[in-house]
Amino acid sequence: MNSETASNILPERQPKPKWLRVKLPTGKKYTELRGLVDKYKLNTICTSGSCPNMGECWGEGTATFMILGNVCTRSCGFCGVKTGRPETVDWDEPEKVARSIKIMKIKHAVLTSVDRDDLKDMGSIMWSETVKSVRRMNPETTLETLIPDFQGIEQHIDRIIDVAPEVVSHNIETVRRLTREVRIQAQYDRSLSVLKYLKQQGQRRTKSGIMLGLGETREEVIATLHDLKENDVDVVTIGQYLQPSKKHLPVKQFINPDQFKEYEEVGLELGFRHVESSALVRSSYRAQKHIN
Repeated sequence: MNSETASNILPERQPKPKWLRVKLPTGKKYTELRGLVDKYKLNTICTSGSCPNMGECWGEGTATFMILGNVCTRSCGFCGVKTGRPETVDWDEPEKVARSIKIMKIKHAVLTSVDRDDLKDMGSIMWSETVKSVRRMNPETTLETLIPDFQGIEQHIDRIIDVAPEVVSHNIETVRRLTREVRIQAQYDRSLSVLKYLKQQGQRRTKSGIMLGLGETREEVIATLHDLKENDVDVVTIGQYLQPSKKHLPVKQFINPDQFKEYEEVGLELGFRHVESSALVRSSYRAQKHIN
């Protein structure tokens, strides 16, 4: 299947295809956790980002938390997070996140953050302190850290490696050709070098994610998978890009489920340990399965 065919090129604002329709989350575990989040005003990406997999992930004891505020110093064309001048770092945040994980009885926590290019350490010290706090308060909880690129500065990346999360993830997001348009201040090769450096320094499990539907071709997606594998990435997630608002990049293609299946098969043939590939996949989808 060729992702460049005319049948895949869609006008803006076209209704989503049926495979992107999501059932409302249900179940005892979800209802219980939703009640705790509302009662204690816990900050999870699952709720603030209206993740389509929230019910499934919460039912399996997984949740995602964002640190370092909710204002990013970068202005990526795909991302719904507010861009501007971030607030002062809240040094109580590590304890707040750790307490949230304890209250929710989370078995596997995913930590992520905005980019903090305004800080001398790019936020890496807060990252380190948050992991340490979670470990102290929740010794049985496993961790994935979905990190920014820290501008590729090894000193900052080392702080993540030193606290040894079970998985360290950094998303490539899109193919090489579209990186400047989609990620703006990021660099394709810098992201690859971050992933490579993590593995070279002994990180046991690395992970990256790709969004589809921004105008990439089938060949470019496969080339990206090759690039990730050549840089020793263990796990890849592949999902459909959805436009957060009219100000963001439009969806150019809704990728067919058969195409997602092909990319999964290609990834497994390349030797990735895990490949999650379908329209509703997000970076933290089935994250607890990527530990081993």
